[in-house]
Amino acid sequence: MPALRFALVLFAIAVTANADNFSARFDAVRSQATPEQLYALLYALPKGGDLHNHFGGANRSEWMWAILTDSARNGGDVFYARERFDAAPDAIAATARHHTIRAATYRALPPAQQREYVALTAMTSNERDAWLNAFRLEAPGEGRAVFFEDHWPRLGDINANPHVRFELLAENIKAFAAEGVRYLELQFGVRGMQHNDLSDLSDAEAVAMMEARLAQPDIVATGLELRFLEMILRFAPDAEQDLIDTYAWVDAHRDRWVGINMAGIEENGKGYPRRFLDTYRRLRAKYPTLPLAIHAGEMDSPDHNIRDTLLLGASRIGHGVNILGDEDTLLMLQHSDRTLIEVNLISNRLLEYVTDLDRHPFPELLRTGVPVCLNTDDRGMWDSNMTDEYYTAVTHFNLSWAELVQLGRNSLSHAFVEEPVKSHLLAAYDADIAAFETRFSRGTIADALAELEAVSPVTYGYGRRNWGFGFAE
Repeated sequence: MPALRFALVLFAIAVTANADNFSARFDAVRSQATPEQLYALLYALPKGGDLHNHFGGANRSEWMWAILTDSARNGGDVFYARERFDAAPDAIAATARHHTIRAATYRALPPAQQREYVALTAMTSNERDAWLNAFRLEAPGEGRAVFFEDHWPRLGDINANPHVRFELLAENIKAFAAEGVRYLELQFGVRGMQHNDLSDLSDAEAVAMMEARLAQPDIVATGLELRFLEMILRFAPDAEQDLIDTYAWVDAHRDRWVGINMAGIEENGKGYPRRFLDTYRRLRAKYPTLPLAIHAGEMDSPDHNIRDTLLLGASRIGHGVNILGDEDTLLMLQHSDRTLIEVNLISNRLLEYVTDLDRHPFPELLRTGVPVCLNTDDRGMWDSNMTDEYYTAVTHFNLSWAELVQLGRNSLSHAFVEEPVKSHLLAAYDADIAAFETRFSRGTIADALAELEAVSPVTYGYGRRNWGFGFAE
């Protein structure tokens, strides 16, 4: 065994022993902590990676507003949203409200339609608040239909502006790093972006702009490791051709893009997994294989989509909320470490795939040997963060210290990042966990709780609405 690997094994053994020793301490701190103190403790917790994250839904409305209204950050563009209508309000489609476009798109509209759009910088305070709320699930009664049918169309051509896209990427990196995430695997692409005059930006130009932004000191200082997945919309009419084109593109950009994801509502009968089986097999005959992390089991009723997705070659399953209804596949997953299920508790609750979180399959998976980790999915549209996922898991399922540590290790062990970097991330995670244990082991339980006063948690609308937390944003 090489010396470095041997040293890492010894370190992991030592960390496991320390985790066992810290378990009782963690339980005691948690039992005496207020909800706010528990949240602060989990905010400080090292969290490994976020593996299931849609960039388009990851951006908080406030981040978008700040960038879209700042010419220094958006490349000198101007953005308009559809806010004023001649027709009666109840006759206006929800997808039309708050639809946001760039200046060149606005100039191409006929005058009558231009009058319906308002520059973001000219909005009233009420219009601004309505716009901010239009990109998140924050009102009673909103759910799956609003999310899939209204939120995404409203984004218009926001993400076609490369300056905006890369500034939003920077905001995500800094926010995740601040709460202890050290690896981020985003569903993120650079194809199809345009200059302010709507002329096409080449892929090479886009990648160069992105890498230049990632090399800036504010991003480098975070220490966060970043890789991307290209995403395919599974039910699109041309999804097979999109898969062929995407596979070739990712193969040519393996330094930053590490795999492929297929997403889309599974209720749509055109997105069933076996539709793509022949295409994947032909692609694997042509290219060295690419890792696959594919949405499956995000359904209200039992089906065999998870099993069929594994047949496509996926080694990570997104959501998997109906897995308990396919006992043969569950049994297989319980006896194999190859496949990880990417759990998204807040997403599953808000989209009503699991109306009662206490009945979520997460604890059954975790405690019967199926590799799982926690993820944020579309955290901007939930107005949440990674700590919210951990707080939800701890308070609903009484997670032990060893289980918390395992969640973080699972996220890194099943990351698609290249092996040398993965080894480094795992070693760094073990060191961070050891430092966390040392920090909160000193003195009495009261001393540990007092140490939390030095933690400055950040929470957003989800934490305020559901738990009443008043931490700063």
